[in-house]
Amino acid sequence: MRFYRPLGAIAALTFDLDDTLYDNRPVIDRTMQESLNFVRGYHPALANFDARTLQQWRDALLKTEPEIYHDVTEWRWRALESGMRQLGLTAQEAKAGADAAMNNFAHWRSRVDVPQETHDTLQKLGKKWPLVAITNGNAQPELFGLSGYFEFVLRAGPDGRSKPFADMYHLAAEKLNVPLGEILHVGDDLTTDVAGAVRCGMQACWIKPENADLMQTADSRLLPHIEISRLASLTSLI
Repeated sequence: MRFYRPLGAIAALTFDLDDTLYDNRPVIDRTMQESLNFVRGYHPALANFDARTLQQWRDALLKTEPEIYHDVTEWRWRALESGMRQLGLTAQEAKAGADAAMNNFAHWRSRVDVPQETHDTLQKLGKKWPLVAITNGNAQPELFGLSGYFEFVLRAGPDGRSKPFADMYHLAAEKLNVPLGEILHVGDDLTTDVAGAVRCGMQACWIKPENADLMQTADSRLLPHIEISRLASLTSLI
């Protein structure tokens, strides 16, 4: 554990999910492949569907509705529904197709292999502090055994703009009824997690990716209060 700023009183901890509590890369790779296979087989008009096609649909929607960026689930559904209609499906078929594709996506997206260290650490921390999850993504911790550790889960879109915007950080403090400055936010991203938390008045812990160096990292914005390389290091704060 490395300290960059004085650490103040802690009344609660908030956590990013993806790549903070588990390795998200294999989950996304597998989910993308399974999603592509599902959509290709859903309707003959979609037989040539690929990742590039989906990205084009997403880009087109983002261009006309920039705020859709904050809700990745809605963005994906809307892009699929619109793209399917462009390929000739009726409005009813496109809606049904987008619903089915998103159900398939959610199934694979939540097949997360959570390390035992994460379970053990959250259990220990939760005995001392209330814990909250704050995510820009669409993982559903209730489907892979993590939701029981959290008082609640905040998601970009339904609960405000995505990090580093301060919406969800402020909402967490309000729901917990604790001062922002007494919340320690833990995340792997130096922009959305560290800079976002520090700028709104919270304390921040950076769980650094393997071989990362804060002094040589391109997306470094603001110094975290503390840096760790393993989640279990947080138990030393108890």
